[in-house]
Amino acid sequence: MPPTGPSPILRRRRLGTELRRLRETAGLTGEQVIERIGWASASKLSRLENGRSRPDPDDVATLLDLYGAPAELRAELLGITRDAGDMRGWLRRYPVMTQQQRSFAELEAGCAEIREYNPVLVPGLLQTPGYARLRIVSAHLVESGAGDAEPGEAPETEVAARLARQSLLTHPDAPRYTAVLEEAALGRRAGPPEVLREQLVQLCELAMLPNVTLHLLPWDTPIGEWYLPPTAFSLYRFADPLDPETLAIEGGFTNAMSTEANALNSYKVVFEWLCSAALSASDTLSWLIEATGRLPGAAGPSTVVHGPATAPVQRRRPSGRLTDR
Repeated sequence: MPPTGPSPILRRRRLGTELRRLRETAGLTGEQVIERIGWASASKLSRLENGRSRPDPDDVATLLDLYGAPAELRAELLGITRDAGDMRGWLRRYPVMTQQQRSFAELEAGCAEIREYNPVLVPGLLQTPGYARLRIVSAHLVESGAGDAEPGEAPETEVAARLARQSLLTHPDAPRYTAVLEEAALGRRAGPPEVLREQLVQLCELAMLPNVTLHLLPWDTPIGEWYLPPTAFSLYRFADPLDPETLAIEGGFTNAMSTEANALNSYKVVFEWLCSAALSASDTLSWLIEATGRLPGAAGPSTVVHGPATAPVQRRRPSGRLTDR
């Protein structure tokens, strides 16, 4: 079970924001702070304030003394400092994972709400082992430049890490999760029928979780004023309102993250357009059921959910792990 509290990276960002605020309230520039404390480099303070380095409790205590932080705030920030430095203990809750997997796991921990869109893939938190394995192995082959190379053990490590992240959605303190799925992500180019069938069945089950909302965007549906989202993105809102909302933009082999207000607001507008253009949650479930029945070798929609596709949907929390089915 992955941790559900804020990750060390979020603690670092929170600490950095508070330290910068205290410095500015004290009327001090970065240069003045460095001079008074006697640090050798101004970059040390910059890294702390931007959440890019593991904070040393003694350094933070020195800054808090200089800024005249109240006792209650001082105790809170020193506690955050300890959390921010415990990366090893936090990661111990997960299988071994790549840097890219870890960056997403760090954002997902402590979330109150996650909103995701991907123009070509099923988002990682929704993928079955088979679908995830295809995506990971094919990406490894592209990166290696050898189309016939053996993938080795690394893909299985990444699949295990992705499955560990998914238990977040069925945790008692699970975040609110909304995803807009493109029809292309579930088309026949995405994998063989048996993999797609497993993925569609899992999406049907996930769609009935009380905290999960899925919207299917048909390939020919216009978005907003004929807007074309250029890339996949995710929006994260955290349980602690003082942790900044974060935007993650996912490219083919690189990712970018931002807490800048204008960028966040722009992507929130895009996500609203996507949700408005996509099918409703109930119509999406019907589409998923029918799509499963259309796959070669399928017995029909009743193999996924008992009853006709048009039956009223009761959102429920299924027992057991979805990925075991």
